[in-house]
Amino acid sequence: MAIKSRPLSLTMRVVLFVAVTVIACLTLVATLINSSIKHHFFQQDSSELHVINQSIELVLTQHYKSNLKLKNELSNAVAGHHGVYYQVNTAKGDLIFQSSERDFSDFVMSAKASTGFNRNNITSWQNDTHTYRALVSNLSTGQQQYKITTAIDMSFHLHFLNQFQQSLWAIMFGSAVLILLVAWFAIHQGLNPIRGLSQKMHDIQTNKMDVRLDEGQVPIELVNMVQSFNAMLDRLQGEFIRLSNFSSDIAHELRTPLTNIITQTQVGLSKKRQSEEYQELLFSNLEELERLTKMVNDMLWLAKSQNGLIKPAQDILSSHEEIEVLFEYFDALAEESSLILHKAGENISFYCDKLHFRQLLSNLLSNAIRYAPKGSSITVCSEITSAEKVCICVSNTGEKIPSAHLPYLFDRFYRSDKSRQRHSDGAGLGLAIVKALAEANGGNVKVCSNDQNTCFNVYLNLFKFI
Repeated sequence: MAIKSRPLSLTMRVVLFVAVTVIACLTLVATLINSSIKHHFFQQDSSELHVINQSIELVLTQHYKSNLKLKNELSNAVAGHHGVYYQVNTAKGDLIFQSSERDFSDFVMSAKASTGFNRNNITSWQNDTHTYRALVSNLSTGQQQYKITTAIDMSFHLHFLNQFQQSLWAIMFGSAVLILLVAWFAIHQGLNPIRGLSQKMHDIQTNKMDVRLDEGQVPIELVNMVQSFNAMLDRLQGEFIRLSNFSSDIAHELRTPLTNIITQTQVGLSKKRQSEEYQELLFSNLEELERLTKMVNDMLWLAKSQNGLIKPAQDILSSHEEIEVLFEYFDALAEESSLILHKAGENISFYCDKLHFRQLLSNLLSNAIRYAPKGSSITVCSEITSAEKVCICVSNTGEKIPSAHLPYLFDRFYRSDKSRQRHSDGAGLGLAIVKALAEANGGNVKVCSNDQNTCFNVYLNLFKFI
């Protein structure tokens, strides 16, 4: 199995990026400087070659009666120019004059000649250990045609360029190393706030969930991260509290029926009894076991819904039709409590799994019947919201639910009355199931309560005709 390599550190990434940028920039600068100096030398040499070429042409255009006189004039044509050489040949290549012992005849015959001075024909030529910048030009005087070769020894230029390039690259290398060291130090110092945050995060334990990072103590770039971390801690603290409450609640809910079963069984076995008494004991134990089974089944269903294992088969349902079906089922129970079930709003078509919706609405009606005062009414209203959702509202009169309890009503085993006195055999899972059913069908549920009534609003997807 291949081992996945660890990503590069932030410091290394930034240093590498800076290194590539600095090397590219310094290389470009060095190349431009080197090119500029070479161009300067070329301009300087070409100007000097131009002057020398003009001086020689001026001599050759004069008519001399003897070659000796011509050679003397050519030897005096150029003065004060160091490292400059020139040579005059006939058009056929016969040597007329050369300013030194260095013979350029081979170069004269192979080089491209121009009429007069032409910078584009200046070329570099190497002879033995010397490198020259030279130009061959043609001159016609009417009586004779000449090839004029002018050359400048580039040894001084090349020596200077070689030393300059060595110094330049040494400076560039030193500058690059210095910049990278400064960049590494700056990055290391810049990451100090992150190391400080890491230490503070390390100090947060399950018994210190109320600790929060201070946004004012970090650079502006880290404010969003600190805000997100604090928000995550808020969520974790809330979930941790709910989990702690859930553990104690489920222990209490399971302990009560188990205690009843054990106590009744111990009393039944304390002495010999009639078969009818044993049968009554078994029926009582069976009721407690059935309640335990229902509780466990509900918990398993909620666990499946939380992990996305519940796949609803959505149909197009009619709100009034479904409400009337459930009213028929709860009519006897409502009548027993002297309650009136009332349907309101318009008939709306919406998407939902039929069994899920009926269970959802059954739980809400059971909850309303449980807490509504005798002689009052329970209203189920269906309407379309501004967000193009269908809202099924189940409302009943009764005591106001304190606002502090509203966010937790849909938690498993949550009870707003801390005394845990039951109004029925419910285990505190009904509203949690309502929320899970609504979310499984792409909806959600909300609750509001005031001095007049308490409303549970279920929002589901509206059916639209195309």
